[in-house]
Amino acid sequence: MNTSKSTGNLFITGSILVLIPYIILTIIFDYPHILRHEPGIILTQFHEGGPQLIAVWWAFALSGLPLLIAFIKLGQQFEHQHPYVRWATTVGVISGIVQIIGLLRWVFVVPVLADHYLHTSNPVVRESISIVFQAVHQFGGVLLGEHIGQLFTIIWTVLMARVFDQLRLFPRWVAVLGYVASGIYLLAQTELVATVIPGFPVFGLAGLIGSTLWLIWLMSIGVKIKRVVSRTGEPVRDTTLF
Repeated sequence: MNTSKSTGNLFITGSILVLIPYIILTIIFDYPHILRHEPGIILTQFHEGGPQLIAVWWAFALSGLPLLIAFIKLGQQFEHQHPYVRWATTVGVISGIVQIIGLLRWVFVVPVLADHYLHTSNPVVRESISIVFQAVHQFGGVLLGEHIGQLFTIIWTVLMARVFDQLRLFPRWVAVLGYVASGIYLLAQTELVATVIPGFPVFGLAGLIGSTLWLIWLMSIGVKIKRVVSRTGEPVRDTTLF
Protein backbone atom coordinates (compact mmCIF):
# COMPACT_ATOMS: atom_id res chain seq x y z
CA MET A 1 0.00 0.00 0.00
CA ASN A 2 1.44 3.39 -1.01
CA THR A 3 2.05 6.09 1.59
CA SER A 4 -0.82 8.38 0.60
CA LYS A 5 -3.40 5.60 0.70
CA SER A 6 -2.12 4.42 4.07
CA THR A 7 -2.29 7.95 5.51
CA GLY A 8 -5.79 8.47 4.16
CA ASN A 9 -6.99 5.19 5.64
CA LEU A 10 -5.52 6.11 9.03
CA PHE A 11 -7.45 9.39 9.08
CA ILE A 12 -10.70 7.68 8.16
CA THR A 13 -10.25 4.71 10.49
CA GLY A 14 -8.98 6.85 13.36
CA SER A 15 -11.95 9.20 13.14
CA ILE A 16 -14.41 6.31 13.25
CA LEU A 17 -12.57 4.63 16.13
CA VAL A 18 -12.74 7.83 18.20
CA LEU A 19 -16.44 8.24 17.48
CA ILE A 20 -17.53 4.74 18.56
CA PRO A 21 -16.47 4.81 22.25
CA TYR A 22 -17.57 8.45 22.48
CA ILE A 23 -21.11 7.47 21.48
CA ILE A 24 -21.06 4.51 23.89
CA LEU A 25 -20.00 6.81 26.75
CA THR A 26 -22.85 9.22 26.02
CA ILE A 27 -25.25 6.31 26.37
CA ILE A 28 -23.89 4.49 29.44
CA PHE A 29 -22.23 7.36 31.34
CA ASP A 30 -24.01 10.54 30.20
CA TYR A 31 -20.68 11.81 28.83
CA PRO A 32 -19.64 14.65 28.60
CA HIS A 33 -22.38 16.21 30.76
CA ILE A 34 -21.45 14.02 33.73
CA LEU A 35 -18.06 15.75 33.94
CA ARG A 36 -19.53 18.94 35.44
CA HIS A 37 -21.43 17.20 38.25
CA GLU A 38 -20.34 16.95 41.86
CA PRO A 39 -17.49 14.46 42.52
CA GLY A 40 -19.75 12.19 44.56
CA ILE A 41 -22.22 11.81 41.69
CA ILE A 42 -19.46 11.13 39.17
CA LEU A 43 -17.70 8.57 41.36
CA THR A 44 -20.95 6.77 42.16
CA GLN A 45 -22.06 6.50 38.54
CA PHE A 46 -18.58 5.46 37.50
CA HIS A 47 -18.48 2.68 40.09
CA GLU A 48 -21.89 1.47 38.92
CA GLY A 49 -20.51 1.16 35.38
CA GLY A 50 -18.05 -1.50 36.51
CA PRO A 51 -15.32 -3.08 34.34
CA GLN A 52 -17.36 -2.47 31.18
CA LEU A 53 -17.14 1.30 31.65
CA ILE A 54 -13.41 1.12 32.39
CA ALA A 55 -12.90 -0.87 29.17
CA VAL A 56 -14.77 1.74 27.14
CA TRP A 57 -12.61 4.52 28.59
CA TRP A 58 -9.49 2.51 27.75
CA ALA A 59 -10.72 2.05 24.18
CA PHE A 60 -11.54 5.76 23.96
CA ALA A 61 -8.01 6.69 25.06
CA LEU A 62 -6.21 4.34 22.69
CA SER A 63 -8.52 5.09 19.76
CA GLY A 64 -6.46 8.24 19.23
CA LEU A 65 -3.31 6.28 18.29
CA PRO A 66 -4.20 5.86 14.57
CA LEU A 67 -4.70 9.61 14.31
CA LEU A 68 -1.31 10.23 15.95
CA ILE A 69 0.30 8.03 13.31
CA ALA A 70 -1.70 9.82 10.61
CA PHE A 71 -0.46 13.22 11.85
CA ILE A 72 3.13 12.01 11.62
CA LYS A 73 2.77 10.39 8.19
CA LEU A 74 1.00 13.46 6.81
CA GLY A 75 3.76 15.66 8.17
CA GLN A 76 6.45 13.48 6.60
CA GLN A 77 4.75 13.71 3.22
CA PHE A 78 4.45 17.50 3.17
CA GLU A 79 7.17 18.85 5.48
CA HIS A 80 9.33 19.80 2.48
CA GLN A 81 6.42 21.49 0.72
CA HIS A 82 5.56 24.11 3.35
CA PRO A 83 7.43 25.61 6.35
CA TYR A 84 4.41 25.23 8.67
CA VAL A 85 4.14 21.46 8.39
CA ARG A 86 6.95 20.26 10.65
CA TRP A 87 5.92 22.60 13.47
CA ALA A 88 2.25 21.73 12.97
CA THR A 89 3.07 18.01 13.20
CA THR A 90 4.82 18.52 16.53
CA VAL A 91 1.81 20.41 17.88
CA GLY A 92 -0.56 17.71 16.60
CA VAL A 93 1.41 14.89 18.23
CA ILE A 94 1.54 16.75 21.55
CA SER A 95 -2.23 17.28 21.40
CA GLY A 96 -2.84 13.57 20.91
CA ILE A 97 -0.46 12.44 23.64
CA VAL A 98 -1.84 14.76 26.35
CA GLN A 99 -5.42 13.81 25.48
CA ILE A 100 -4.55 10.11 25.75
CA ILE A 101 -2.91 10.72 29.13
CA GLY A 102 -5.94 12.70 30.30
CA LEU A 103 -8.37 9.97 29.25
CA LEU A 104 -6.34 7.19 30.87
CA ARG A 105 -7.04 8.68 34.30
CA TRP A 106 -10.45 6.99 33.96
CA VAL A 107 -8.69 3.65 33.60
CA PHE A 108 -5.96 3.79 36.26
CA VAL A 109 -6.88 6.53 38.75
CA VAL A 110 -10.64 7.06 38.96
CA PRO A 111 -11.51 3.35 39.57
CA VAL A 112 -9.39 3.38 42.73
CA LEU A 113 -10.96 6.60 43.99
CA ALA A 114 -14.49 5.41 43.16
CA ASP A 115 -13.94 2.10 44.96
CA HIS A 116 -12.69 3.80 48.12
CA TYR A 117 -15.47 6.40 47.95
CA LEU A 118 -18.24 3.78 47.74
CA HIS A 119 -16.79 1.49 50.39
CA THR A 120 -16.41 3.97 53.23
CA SER A 121 -19.07 5.42 55.49
CA ASN A 122 -16.74 7.96 57.02
CA PRO A 123 -17.81 11.41 55.79
CA VAL A 124 -14.33 12.84 56.34
CA VAL A 125 -12.76 10.14 54.14
CA ARG A 126 -15.40 10.70 51.48
CA GLU A 127 -14.75 14.42 51.49
CA SER A 128 -11.01 13.79 51.17
CA ILE A 129 -11.57 11.46 48.22
CA SER A 130 -13.83 14.04 46.58
CA ILE A 131 -11.10 16.67 46.87
CA VAL A 132 -8.48 14.31 45.45
CA PHE A 133 -10.79 13.41 42.56
CA GLN A 134 -11.50 17.05 41.84
CA ALA A 135 -7.77 17.82 41.72
CA VAL A 136 -7.09 14.87 39.41
CA HIS A 137 -10.08 15.83 37.27
CA GLN A 138 -9.00 19.45 36.92
CA PHE A 139 -5.39 18.55 36.12
CA GLY A 140 -5.78 15.44 33.96
CA GLY A 141 -9.08 16.39 32.38
CA VAL A 142 -9.58 20.13 32.25
CA LEU A 143 -5.91 21.19 32.00
CA LEU A 144 -4.28 18.39 30.01
CA GLY A 145 -7.02 16.74 27.98
CA GLU A 146 -9.46 19.56 27.37
CA HIS A 147 -7.35 22.72 27.47
CA ILE A 148 -3.88 21.81 26.17
CA GLY A 149 -5.11 18.83 24.13
CA GLN A 150 -7.98 20.61 22.43
CA LEU A 151 -6.13 23.91 22.04
CA PHE A 152 -3.19 22.20 20.34
CA THR A 153 -5.63 20.24 18.18
CA ILE A 154 -7.17 23.52 17.05
CA ILE A 155 -3.75 25.01 16.28
CA TRP A 156 -2.79 21.92 14.25
CA THR A 157 -6.07 22.08 12.34
CA VAL A 158 -5.74 25.76 11.47
CA LEU A 159 -2.11 25.35 10.36
CA MET A 160 -2.82 22.30 8.21
CA ALA A 161 -5.93 23.87 6.71
CA ARG A 162 -3.74 26.83 5.77
CA VAL A 163 -1.14 24.50 4.24
CA PHE A 164 -3.77 22.65 2.20
CA ASP A 165 -5.18 25.95 1.00
CA GLN A 166 -1.84 27.49 0.03
CA LEU A 167 -0.60 24.35 -1.71
CA ARG A 168 -4.00 24.02 -3.41
CA LEU A 169 -4.12 20.35 -2.51
CA PHE A 170 -7.85 20.16 -1.96
CA PRO A 171 -10.95 22.14 -2.94
CA ARG A 172 -11.37 25.40 -1.03
CA TRP A 173 -14.22 24.03 1.10
CA VAL A 174 -11.85 21.62 2.86
CA ALA A 175 -9.81 24.49 4.29
CA VAL A 176 -12.95 26.46 5.14
CA LEU A 177 -14.40 23.47 7.01
CA GLY A 178 -11.17 23.22 8.99
CA TYR A 179 -11.37 26.90 9.95
CA VAL A 180 -15.05 26.69 10.90
CA ALA A 181 -14.59 23.53 12.99
CA SER A 182 -11.63 25.15 14.77
CA GLY A 183 -13.53 28.35 15.52
CA ILE A 184 -16.49 26.51 17.03
CA TYR A 185 -14.22 24.09 18.90
CA LEU A 186 -12.35 27.06 20.39
CA LEU A 187 -15.59 28.34 21.94
CA ALA A 188 -15.70 25.13 23.99
CA GLN A 189 -12.78 26.52 25.99
CA THR A 190 -15.26 28.87 27.69
CA GLU A 191 -16.64 25.89 29.61
CA LEU A 192 -13.18 25.20 31.01
CA VAL A 193 -12.77 28.80 32.15
CA ALA A 194 -16.16 28.53 33.88
CA THR A 195 -14.79 25.78 36.12
CA VAL A 196 -12.53 28.35 37.80
CA ILE A 197 -14.49 31.56 37.15
CA PRO A 198 -18.13 30.92 38.10
CA GLY A 199 -20.59 32.74 35.89
CA PHE A 200 -18.25 32.96 32.91
CA PRO A 201 -20.31 32.82 29.65
CA VAL A 202 -20.43 29.29 28.26
CA PHE A 203 -21.27 28.06 24.77
CA GLY A 204 -22.71 24.70 25.75
CA LEU A 205 -22.88 22.96 22.36
CA ALA A 206 -19.55 24.25 21.06
CA GLY A 207 -17.63 21.16 22.15
CA LEU A 208 -20.04 18.70 20.57
CA ILE A 209 -20.50 20.63 17.32
CA GLY A 210 -16.82 21.57 17.01
CA SER A 211 -15.49 18.06 17.67
CA THR A 212 -18.06 16.51 15.30
CA LEU A 213 -17.13 18.90 12.49
CA TRP A 214 -13.46 18.21 13.21
CA LEU A 215 -13.94 14.46 12.80
CA ILE A 216 -15.84 15.08 9.55
CA TRP A 217 -12.94 17.26 8.41
CA LEU A 218 -10.44 14.50 9.23
CA MET A 219 -12.45 11.97 7.24
CA SER A 220 -12.63 14.44 4.35
CA ILE A 221 -8.84 14.74 4.44
CA GLY A 222 -8.55 10.96 4.45
CA VAL A 223 -10.72 10.64 1.36
CA LYS A 224 -9.08 13.52 -0.49
CA ILE A 225 -5.47 12.68 0.23
CA LYS A 226 -5.92 9.23 -1.27
CA ARG A 227 -6.93 10.96 -4.51
CA VAL A 228 -4.53 13.90 -4.79
CA VAL A 229 -1.14 12.38 -3.94
CA SER A 230 0.64 10.28 -6.53
CA ARG A 231 2.44 7.02 -5.81
CA THR A 232 5.73 8.90 -5.64
CA GLY A 233 4.41 10.99 -2.75
CA GLU A 234 4.34 14.27 -4.67
CA PRO A 235 1.23 16.39 -4.05
CA VAL A 236 -0.90 17.30 -7.05
CA ARG A 237 -3.72 19.74 -7.28
CA ASP A 238 -7.22 18.39 -6.80
CA THR A 239 -9.46 20.06 -9.37
CA THR A 240 -12.68 18.35 -8.32
CA LEU A 241 -15.35 20.40 -6.61
CA PHE A 242 -16.63 17.67 -4.31
